[in-house]
Amino acid sequence: MASGSTGNAAILLVGPTGSGKTPLGQLIEHRGLGRPRCFGVETKRCLHFDFGANLREAVARGEPDGVLLQKDIDFLARVLAEGLLLEDEHFPVAARILQSFLKRHKADRQTVVVLNGLPRHISQAEAVAALLDVRGVVHLQCSAEVVRRRIESNVGGDRARRVDDARQAVEAKLAVSNAARCRCLSIIVGRACRWSTLRCPQK
Repeated sequence: MASGSTGNAAILLVGPTGSGKTPLGQLIEHRGLGRPRCFGVETKRCLHFDFGANLREAVARGEPDGVLLQKDIDFLARVLAEGLLLEDEHFPVAARILQSFLKRHKADRQTVVVLNGLPRHISQAEAVAALLDVRGVVHLQCSAEVVRRRIESNVGGDRARRVDDARQAVEAKLAVSNAARCRCLSIIVGRACRWSTLRCPQK
């Protein structure tokens, strides 16, 4: 992504649903990046921004928080109920979820944000670049068959009570998100950021 953003430095986790982005993001938040200066910034802490988890939390709260509006929450409730993905025209809502998260966690200039679940499309990638300075990408490769097994057994321990893990919803996300992810990666890979690929465990 573009490096001209004045926002926080960020690392982007990319992979299909169930590939392990959330456990990895939680691990990075807990352990940090292993050194005080990484990706060209002085790093005080890492914050894992799980877009799906924050979306679900916003719906569960059910009320505005000064950044998210009531109409946003009503719309997000429908997204969850119908197993939809936020399209490009809905990015302002996604941006407010991110901004609400950064405000609640008091992110400062030495906070590195670990992005999980956002962006999903090319135009979203460009829009995120205006908010955050993505310095690195970790791509978690995982086949659809392995994704199904990992979700059914809750390998990462992070999927309890998720209303969007019904088999039909998972299949819909796999069908839609793979092509979108490939297009998104095609724009990110050409930018000045570090790139790593990890293969998901088979179980």
